[in-house]
Amino acid sequence: MTSEEPRSLAHDLRDAIAPRTVLLVLGVLLLQLGFILSYVGAFHSPSPHRVAVAVVGPQQTVDRINALDGTPVEASPSPNADDARQRVLDRDVEAAYLADSGTLLVATAAGPALATAVEQVFTELGAAQNRAPVVQDLVPPQAGDARGLTAFYAVVGWLVGGYLAAAALGIAKGARPATLRRTVIRLAAMVPYAIVSGLGGALVVDQVLGALTGHFLSLWWIGAALTFAAATVTMAFQVLFGVIGVGITVLIFVVLGNPSAGGAYQAELLPPFWRAIGDWLPNGAGTEAIRDEVYFAGNATGGPITVLVLWGAAGLVVTLLASALRIRRENADNSITLTG
Repeated sequence: MTSEEPRSLAHDLRDAIAPRTVLLVLGVLLLQLGFILSYVGAFHSPSPHRVAVAVVGPQQTVDRINALDGTPVEASPSPNADDARQRVLDRDVEAAYLADSGTLLVATAAGPALATAVEQVFTELGAAQNRAPVVQDLVPPQAGDARGLTAFYAVVGWLVGGYLAAAALGIAKGARPATLRRTVIRLAAMVPYAIVSGLGGALVVDQVLGALTGHFLSLWWIGAALTFAAATVTMAFQVLFGVIGVGITVLIFVVLGNPSAGGAYQAELLPPFWRAIGDWLPNGAGTEAIRDEVYFAGNATGGPITVLVLWGAAGLVVTLLASALRIRRENADNSITLTG
């Protein structure tokens, strides 16, 4: 009877930690570092950049505002106070300045941080004339939405629900469905899930907490669109890349999407990269859609809603096409193996 030779440490390490596991852990590390980079990079030094402001006053005032160092404000003339006020309500501009009276019209419901930044710009501008602006808030947040963050956190919840539901299906039954019929069934299952998710979120935000009230149906369907978009995009990445697809989803929705969504700091306060991508990701589009619907009578919701629909449709189409191509390729490979 011979005794087995002791195995080397290197052998035990290879046996305990497979190369695939090492790659997955490295991927997690990269996501972690990306998370830190994205959030700290977006939020460490917020400053206004080209905030759209309507100005009622002489052209010299408009030119003087646009000549400020760093271009914190992009001023455009308005013929009178009523026009300037309406432009704020229509979401054409973020604020309006009435030069004669020194009145600054803001809408803190669109983002308190942005309104505060604009007020600071005009306070510094008026310091030379020893005249501080008189701030008038045209659209303050509802009582239950004191800091104006409810829309953002609701969006985060709906997106998390969407991609976790799709990831759970992948874990339970495989990231890549074995047949196209199963792919269709999975996608179809996300429709009632998204509807229930949107309904549940709207009930919590409106009926239970009273954070955003008076727009229950709009919240419901925006939430359903967000959930469905996150679910279909996650499925698409799973079909394309397997389990790694979940990590790519987290990269898009969490690492990139959340800091650029305009939650705590609106787009005009963010560095260029985050400012550029925010409106094109579901996080930013959903946050803007809810704020515009609840506080601005639905003005300017067309763009954000279109973004959500496009993400949902793209996830759906890519999932179906990628599944069909993969299944066709696998069937062709199996046929070659059998005939060979």
